[in-house]
Amino acid sequence: MKSIQHLLDEKGRSPVTVAPGDTAQRALALLAEHDIGAVLVLETGRVVGVFSERDFARKVALPGKSSRDTCIREVMSGHVFYVTPTQTVEECLAIMTDRHIRHLPVVDEDQNLLGILSIGDLVKEVISLQAFKIDQLERYITG
Repeated sequence: MKSIQHLLDEKGRSPVTVAPGDTAQRALALLAEHDIGAVLVLETGRVVGVFSERDFARKVALPGKSSRDTCIREVMSGHVFYVTPTQTVEECLAIMTDRHIRHLPVVDEDQNLLGILSIGDLVKEVISLQAFKIDQLERYITG
């Protein structure tokens, strides 16, 4: 199975970020522009939160707040779970399942941001590996 670093390399783009003082509207515009489900919230180069479509729905739209007047710091998920490039896809999936989250920032040993993985990135990798194994077994059986 590919390493977390390899998955990040395949994604080929830097994570989309906002600042705590940015508005929810700015974050929503970035989500739409990049066709993603979450942005990381950075302050002085460190991840301090995650803002997702779920956060918007539950913390902005449902209570009737204005996305133009609501700062990200008010509605972001502030307790962030991280992974490192050396962790496995299985470990990442377990964290997401246990914590009921869909996005994981990837940081190095100095807590520098390397990227972000979504549940879709990880599931895609698992499916790809299963398809490879099935193909190899079929070749073995018919070979």
